[in-house]
Amino acid sequence: MSLQACAELVARGDPDRFRAAMASPLAARQILFPLYAFNIEVSRAPWVTDEPLIAEMRLQFWRDVVEEIATGKTPRAHEVAQPLAAAIPADLIGPLDALVAARRWDIHKDPFEDRAAFDAYIADTSAPLVTVAARALGAGAGAEPILQDAAWAYGLAAFLRAIPALEAAGRVPLVEGTPDALRALAQEGLARLARARAGRAMVARHALPALYAGWRAEPTLKSALADPRLVASGGLPGAGLRDSLRLAQLAATGRW
Repeated sequence: MSLQACAELVARGDPDRFRAAMASPLAARQILFPLYAFNIEVSRAPWVTDEPLIAEMRLQFWRDVVEEIATGKTPRAHEVAQPLAAAIPADLIGPLDALVAARRWDIHKDPFEDRAAFDAYIADTSAPLVTVAARALGAGAGAEPILQDAAWAYGLAAFLRAIPALEAAGRVPLVEGTPDALRALAQEGLARLARARAGRAMVARHALPALYAGWRAEPTLKSALADPRLVASGGLPGAGLRDSLRLAQLAATGRW
């Protein structure tokens, strides 16, 4: 039950976040790897069984872990739960409960009720990772709006890349999937990212690694804006050389 086990889990299950964490200082990795490993365990819980009740139980396990850590109890034995407790202070971990709860949508095949429900899902499955990491790395409360905007853009980009797999699994991922609606979504993601960047000075430099995980968001959103057909076809760009150079530059300058 170690940081190494968490890093290996992230390397296998979330290559983008693994690369972002590896681009971060060692001290930041000690926070990021347990947090990202937790996210992998939570995000895959609805997909490892066809039984909704079992999936609900798996998610409840992680809600219980968050509660145990938040209340100062020793969490149950698990290769991710204990490193998470060591990495994230009890008074900062609470927002992760919303992340777990949001994943209940993944269990069922019902569409989102409306755009507000979709927006909430994007926010709740992405913002807690960024905000909890940033606060654990020393970001002040004043950075919260910037972190929330950046995280929403990151979450939207990741969700757009996942749409072909979601549709193949019988899910209805979009409230409205027309080209115009997709363009509007991508435009909003880019607008939120630009708004977050305008306030980047509010994020302390030592907390910046919390934002490295969105290193592919901008090119994804720009591609969706330019050609919405790429979303359904799975044609959004993968991580190429230019993206790798962007991540290296981000790590060197901190300009996310």
